[in-house]
Amino acid sequence: MATEHERAARRGEEILAVFDTAFGELLAADPAAFRVKFRKMAASAFAFYRGTACLFYSDLAHERDAGPYLDERTGRVWIHGDLHAENFGTYMDANGRLVFNVNDFDEAYVGPFTWDLKRFAASVALLGHAKALSDEKISELVRIYAAAYRERIHALATGAKDDEIPPFTLDTADGPLLGALREARSLTRFGLLATMTEIRDFDRRFLPGGGTIELDAATRYKILAAFDGYLETLPDTSLARPDSYRVKDVVGRRGIGIGSAGLPSYNILLEGNSDALENDVVIYMKQAQTPAVSRHITDPAVRQYFQHEGHRTVISQRALQAHADPWLGWTELQEDGRSHGQLVAEVSPYAVDLDWSDIDDPVEIAAVVADLGRATAAMHAAADDQSGHSLVPFSTERAIDAVIAADEKGFAELLVDFAHTYGARARADHQIFVDLFRNGRIPGL
Repeated sequence: MATEHERAARRGEEILAVFDTAFGELLAADPAAFRVKFRKMAASAFAFYRGTACLFYSDLAHERDAGPYLDERTGRVWIHGDLHAENFGTYMDANGRLVFNVNDFDEAYVGPFTWDLKRFAASVALLGHAKALSDEKISELVRIYAAAYRERIHALATGAKDDEIPPFTLDTADGPLLGALREARSLTRFGLLATMTEIRDFDRRFLPGGGTIELDAATRYKILAAFDGYLETLPDTSLARPDSYRVKDVVGRRGIGIGSAGLPSYNILLEGNSDALENDVVIYMKQAQTPAVSRHITDPAVRQYFQHEGHRTVISQRALQAHADPWLGWTELQEDGRSHGQLVAEVSPYAVDLDWSDIDDPVEIAAVVADLGRATAAMHAAADDQSGHSLVPFSTERAIDAVIAADEKGFAELLVDFAHTYGARARADHQIFVDLFRNGRIPGL
């Protein structure tokens, strides 16, 4: 029988192989960005988990064609792809309403709905462990999440009206969700612009420094050409005032966060909805990444549906998020002799992520987890036969409701078992990763 040291060594080789597939090309292009990314991941098991969706789906790949609650429909619905406890926050929807919901759709794809739920459940186990909650309390939290998800899916599947199940807004949310919405409401476009821009020669321009990169004339030309392509992907309702899309300035940025290490990106300053300088808008254009889940979904209909990763990200977000950002679109950019799909969206002044640092009372944690279960259900239900996409030509909520109804009790227990099992694995993997990183075992660094 293998010793614990031998098992850890084998798992370390597995982690390195998955990292090479997921990060190899970007890491080779920008190792400094990945050193920052990996140091952030080393900080905690939760941070490691956030940055390793690639490892999570490699471990779940055996469920691609089977597993409880999966059939020909529920095994191929629109999914978020990186659903964990910190991927929730506020945004201003296309109707001008502040909403608390799921955010960050970079990993969105078509796959088994249970993969979203399992990824969230394991994140609850990691979060609970970090807050010194007992295994029993963690089990209770996962059951609360499962019950809230189940209840909301059933209500949506049986014809509940929108006004009966409203989104989380300033009028309907409470607790930390309401706190995030109130914080978002206190923010202003002018405040965002003040941190990124200045007035020069009677107009607004990006501030130099602070992580921005000045562009040469050739690069600027390529960005503006890609911007013209982006405009063609916007809904007609977004093009009410042509002057609002007049470009004032462009700068480069390079992502160094946990999810965007090595991905080139650009900020573009636009005129906005009036000539007033306080209404200027900042959008970003960034190279879209290959979603981790896509490496384990072999359905050619899914793979062939998307023009490129930028197109895939936007189509997925529009399917999963009701009244998405009106600036959301895609384009292509020629770099290094290749065409790269780009995601384009607003740098929103109203984005506030859910902050777990001060949510410590078990009763409050339970209430938040229940709300996130409802938000998850609403997201899955948004991507139904009304979304206009031929990839999922059926009512998602009805399909999910039917498979859960066949085994109500087993549904929650499936997530509880997975949360504990994978949470423990992620904590062990985190320690293996830290040892690999600090001992110089990650190739390219």
